[in-house]
Formats: sequence, structure tokens, C-alpha cells
Amino acid sequence: MRYSEMFLPTGREVPSDAELISHQLMIRAGLMRKLTSGVYSYLPLGYRVIRKFEQIVREEMNRSGAQELFLPMVQPAELWQESGRWVHYGKELLRFRDRHDRECCLGPTHEEVITDLVRNDIKTYRQLPRNLYQIQTKFRDEIRPRFGVMRCREFGMKDAYSFDMDEAGAEKSYRKMFEAYQRIFTRCGLRFRSVEADSGSIGGSFSHEFMVMADSGEDAVCYCGRCDYAANLEKAEIARPKIEDADIKNLPMEEVHTPNTRTIEEVCRFLNVTPDAVVKTLIFSADGTAVAVLIRGDHEVNEVKVRNFLGCASLELADEEMIRKVTGSPRGFAGAVGIRSRILADYSLIGMNDCVMGANREDYHIRHVKPGRDFRIGDYADLRMIRESDPCPRCGGEIKFARGIEVGHVFKLGSKYSRSMRAVFLDRDGKEKTMVMGCYGIGIGRTVAAAIEQNHDADGIVWPLPLAPYEVIITPVNINEPSLSDAAEGLYRTLSETDVETILDDRDERAGVKFKDADLIGIPYRVTVGPKRLAEGKMEIKNRRTGEITILPVSDVAPFLSTGIREAGKIEG
Repeated sequence: MRYSEMFLPTGREVPSDAELISHQLMIRAGLMRKLTSGVYSYLPLGYRVIRKFEQIVREEMNRSGAQELFLPMVQPAELWQESGRWVHYGKELLRFRDRHDRECCLGPTHEEVITDLVRNDIKTYRQLPRNLYQIQTKFRDEIRPRFGVMRCREFGMKDAYSFDMDEAGAEKSYRKMFEAYQRIFTRCGLRFRSVEADSGSIGGSFSHEFMVMADSGEDAVCYCGRCDYAANLEKAEIARPKIEDADIKNLPMEEVHTPNTRTIEEVCRFLNVTPDAVVKTLIFSADGTAVAVLIRGDHEVNEVKVRNFLGCASLELADEEMIRKVTGSPRGFAGAVGIRSRILADYSLIGMNDCVMGANREDYHIRHVKPGRDFRIGDYADLRMIRESDPCPRCGGEIKFARGIEVGHVFKLGSKYSRSMRAVFLDRDGKEKTMVMGCYGIGIGRTVAAAIEQNHDADGIVWPLPLAPYEVIITPVNINEPSLSDAAEGLYRTLSETDVETILDDRDERAGVKFKDADLIGIPYRVTVGPKRLAEGKMEIKNRRTGEITILPVSDVAPFLSTGIREAGKIEG
């Protein structure tokens, strides 16, 4: 491609609304432009990267046995009503009515549509298993789109759905997809981790997220320094502690006047205790029912764990009215003694025998509280956020934290959708059985942005070769000098004939401008055609990633580049 013919508007200024480096560079390097909040147009250079990544995804999905199809973006409300998600999905689901007053939505995902398709055409065990995938545009009406294509409203996704006869078959399908995802991100040249994750609104019994590791990632990755355990912050488990013998204190409860002390810090200061001796009582509304959750004062509650333990569709902190109803006091003074609700306690409370908590009375707390003696706990469970240096739930090693960007997610859905939507088949005995499903997603644009977060320097993008929009850029320092122009044209023809994806920078610009643009857009190899080297019959090759410069005779340049690219796995030799 000739640079003079490209639609490639680069820029030097950092966009004022771009916080992440990927957002900044995708705008500056001419990869995309913002249309409206959370909606972007991909320009030719950016779309080439998208297509490169899509091709890798397609090859690995096809290799795993999945078959590509294409599903509608507009979905009828009745399918979502069947699954039960029309109400529960939330405001991210963009609902509308067509001219016939039929309720529809723009698809944020396609579980309902694919289940409807399969239930109408698969009737017997002989037609199973099946794995169907698509690369499609999704729409989620994010309340606060930000970070460019990291969190936008309209985005490309590869989503796949497996259908099996039983759990054993579903496990095989899940493993195939897991391994395919590992190959995809490895082929892209990305540093990543697979971590255990919560399934969220998609549902299902188990899932893994694939995280591209980057300091700018908005997700915390928790991993063990000793074994291979890894999970996201919401999912990371805390093992039930082993209780050691300790001095048992049997001091009677004592109500203490604590004026103007609502926070843990204020209570600790007033009563001269440490946070690990205080029990926080948080009142939640779980599907409209009050539940008291107890957690140690130096810990933070994990609402995802609470919701999963309760099995509720919605969970939120109780409002003032509900708090007064179950405690008899305003917010900030709740305690378990005498409370009128179900009580759940985090594992960290096991073995506590002398603690401080709210007295369910404004400006009062109770000390010397003993769980089990002074109040009854309904259930103990893992309800808190894991912390760095906590013991690993698998081997007891030390938990470490890192930052990551979620680019893929694989789910064991089980029968969540197939049961509610009656996706059934006849087994070998002619008995009706419910299909077991899996769901597997990859964010297309998000992965491209994550690749930039992981691969950039002060000058611009440093593309991994498999994702680079072009592999080589030829830069004659003066296009108006016939000898330089002719040499550059000759190399351009040779590389193009050998299927090396090449840009010829034939612009009438200063060499410095051309070099800056080449670095900004991140082309892996730059060939400089200058008068001094060419007079010696040579050209200069610069590796964008390493900065290494190689001087070669003109006749050796094309073979050198072609071989290097083949060895990197980009072009099959």
C-alpha cells in the first residue's frame, strides 16, 4: 500500500478525553474515531488489525471443531422473557418497540437466540454435540462508557455456544474451548493468565476469564506464588480457617455510649481496639428480604460471594427504612444482638469470642460480644474480599496481586437456558433430556486495545507481528530523488510479490516526519532508503520492538525480511 493513497490521519496531540494509552494511541495512530459516546468507527489501519485478530480466532475455533454462523443483532423480547432475563438483565439492555409495537432489544449477547435456533432443529442425541460460533456486533447501554473500546457501548465479539448430552460431554467442550483460547492469545504474542471467575449475569456453574496482564488493567488478578491457582478479585476463595486453641474470654456484654462514632476507624479510636476485634454488620436487601452479613472490621465484604451464597437475583445495601425495621436504629449502628433478620457470618468470625459491634441503638456499641452465646449465626461462609498475602485456598501459599484486562471468558452454563427455553433431545432410550450448554466469548476490539496496553513505548505502538496491520514500511528519505525512489519501488514490488504486507511511504515529507509516523503506527520493520547507504549498495532495517539496526546489501533485504516474518509464524513458508 502506498502511504500517499492511505486514509491514515495521524496526530501528535493526546486527545483530552483519552485516559488509557491504548485509547490515546488508537486515536493518534489513525486506527479509530469516536462517533458518539461509547461508539467508534474503525479506520482502514485499525480495521486491518481487527481482521488479523479475527482470522486467528476463526482458525482456532475451526480447529477446535466449532462451526461459524451469523445471528441477528435485533432480538425479540419473548425469547428474553422465556429465559427470565428481560427483567433481570438491567438497564444495559437497550429495549425498543418496532412499528408493530413489538418489544425488541439490541443483543448484548446471544444465549437466547442460539438456544431458540438449536431447540428447533436438534431433536436427537445423534445430532449432538454441537459448537456454534459467530463474530458479531453487540450493544450494551453502558451508563459510563470510558477507556475507548475497553468499555464501550457497541463492540465486536466472538461468541460460541456448545450443546452436549450430559455434563461429561459439556466438560470436554469446555476444555476444548479453554485450550483454543490459550492458543489464540499465545499466537497473538500476548502475556496472559487464565483465572477462575464469577459467571455474573450470564449464569452457569463455573467460568474462567482470560486476562492480558497490564499495569493499566482495571481488574485485579489474584494468584498463588507457589501453585497455579489464579482467580479474579470477585471469585478468589478464602479457605475456612483452622481454629487454634485460644484464651476464651467470658466477659459479659457491655453497652458503651459512643457519640459520633459511625466508622470502624472512629469506633477503634474511641474504644481503643484494633479493627480485627470489631464486627461490621451490613444489612442487605436480597430480592427484597433483609439479610444481615457480619464481617470483621479489617475486611471488606464481597457482594458477589454474598449474592451467590444466597442465590438471589438482586442484592443491594438496604435503604434507611429497611435498616430501621430490622435494627430499630439509623444506619451506622447495626449489630447482630437482637437483630430481626437472617444472619450470615464470614469465616473470619469463627473462633472470635470477645468483639465489638453496633448496639442497634444510635450512638451506642457493645463490647465483649461472643458469637453463639449472645446471638445465633445462621450460616458461616466465605463472604469477604481476598487480600494480598492471604493464604492460597489450594496449597496455603501466599496470594499475590497483579493487574489485568479481561479479553475472554468461558462459561459452564449447564441447563440455565436449555431448561427454561426447553432445548431438549431424545436420548438413546427415547427419553427426553435437557441439553447441557457452554458459552465462550472474546472481545475483539478489547483484545486489540489490550495488546497496545502491553506493547507500546514513548514513540507509539509496538505491534506483535501477528497483529500488525502491515509488516514492513519502506521509507525513502527523499521521494524526489530518482535513485532513492526507484530503489524503494523495486523493494516494494519484491516484498509484495512474496506476500509481505508492506507500506511504501511515498509522501513528499521530511524523513523525520516519516520516521515518527512509522514509530507511531508501530510497523514491526522499517527499511530506510538513504543516499549514503544506497551509494554503498545497502539499505538499513530497523526492528521496531528491539531497536536493532541491520545493514544489508539491497539484494538481501527482501529475503531477510521474508525469512524473519515466516519464522515468526506470520507467513507460512
